[in-house]
Amino acid sequence: MSGTRFGGLWRDADFLKLWGGESVSLMGAQITQLALPLAAVYQFHASSTQLGVLNAAGFLPFLGVTLFIGVWVDRRRRRPLMLWSNVGRALLVGSVPLCAWLGVLHIEYLYVVALLIGVLTVLFDVSYQSYLPSLIAREQLVDGNSKLQASGSVAQIGGPGLAGLLVGWLTAPFALLANAFSYVVSVFTLAAIRRPEPEPEVPEERPSTFRSIGEGLRVVFRNGSIRAIALEAGTYNFCWMALQTVFVLYAARELGMTPSTIGLILGVGAIGSLVGAARANWLKNRLGLGRAVVAELVLCCAAPVLIPLAPGTGPLSYAMYVLAIAACGAGSTMSTVHVVSLRQAITPDRLLGRVNAGCRFIAWGPLPLGALLGGVLGDAIGLRPTLFVTSLGFLVALLWIVFSPVPKLKDFPARPVEEEPVPEKA
Repeated sequence: MSGTRFGGLWRDADFLKLWGGESVSLMGAQITQLALPLAAVYQFHASSTQLGVLNAAGFLPFLGVTLFIGVWVDRRRRRPLMLWSNVGRALLVGSVPLCAWLGVLHIEYLYVVALLIGVLTVLFDVSYQSYLPSLIAREQLVDGNSKLQASGSVAQIGGPGLAGLLVGWLTAPFALLANAFSYVVSVFTLAAIRRPEPEPEVPEERPSTFRSIGEGLRVVFRNGSIRAIALEAGTYNFCWMALQTVFVLYAARELGMTPSTIGLILGVGAIGSLVGAARANWLKNRLGLGRAVVAELVLCCAAPVLIPLAPGTGPLSYAMYVLAIAACGAGSTMSTVHVVSLRQAITPDRLLGRVNAGCRFIAWGPLPLGALLGGVLGDAIGLRPTLFVTSLGFLVALLWIVFSPVPKLKDFPARPVEEEPVPEKA
């Protein structure tokens, strides 16, 4: 790995393959993230509650199977799991336009597809976050995560706008073909990586699945920084999914926006994510790790209130929507770069899959609950009042960080922190 240290990740062919494939699939995933709800809204005239169920189905696996997948990932090589995850997602996404072409597409099928894609997304995400430290040096983790987050930001900029155009041109189900193709591209780039992945450590006596899960959760909850970051992310994601579920319906129904306008607002606002990915390292060097994370989270937790404060339509309202999404994107992207790198630096490799899964369980598990709450509240009290309620909820997320060790962190630890063994019961 010495060549990568002197040449940087720009000269690391295997990292570039991972980065390139992930960039393409992230763009496709952004298309699906907007095209599936738009298919429900425009093709099936979905209610707020139905849209909440659809969004919840996509994230329910983070609540149900994440911890078990973490154990599985720690017992196997991660790259083959990523390959098969993308094969499965390509087939599932491609089945939606096929069913539409055959005239047998129903909203209930969208629920099933969203659920199964969610399972494979959990498997891919836990595997890839655990795979990266074996592909590049630990001192390159911030650089690597910044580049991957930059790709996510570019996808957030271009994906919604492209999705809006494709939905308007092809209708929502057929717009999903772009995502199916993107997963196929990612399969080929992952398969082309040459650097051998080390065999996972095999303990002399393999513990039970539930004991293995407990090992990972113990690391998450005993480390004050990892625990606070996971709980903050869970609170933030709960509120974000509730707000996002209602905003798409609010924009389409009450404001009369077209799919291309909704995509344009989300895409232009996502420029903030790209800025955040580019400036994450600069901000850490200027403020120190802990203060940088706090500043980033203040930005992304305060900005959502601009959405319901906007008068409705017109230049001022559009500017407020874009500014809110841009600020959320900048803050959340910078904080993600730093907290994921911190988790990877702290955690021993043998526990990475389970710790990543534990954090995903806490951080992403609330997403389906937020989607359901947003959908139910939208029908019960109205769409705009729901936007006010959820936007104020973001401020609660900050408390997890303020009263934690995170603000005092100066930099990443030089080596992983080994977990103290738990004595066996007599």
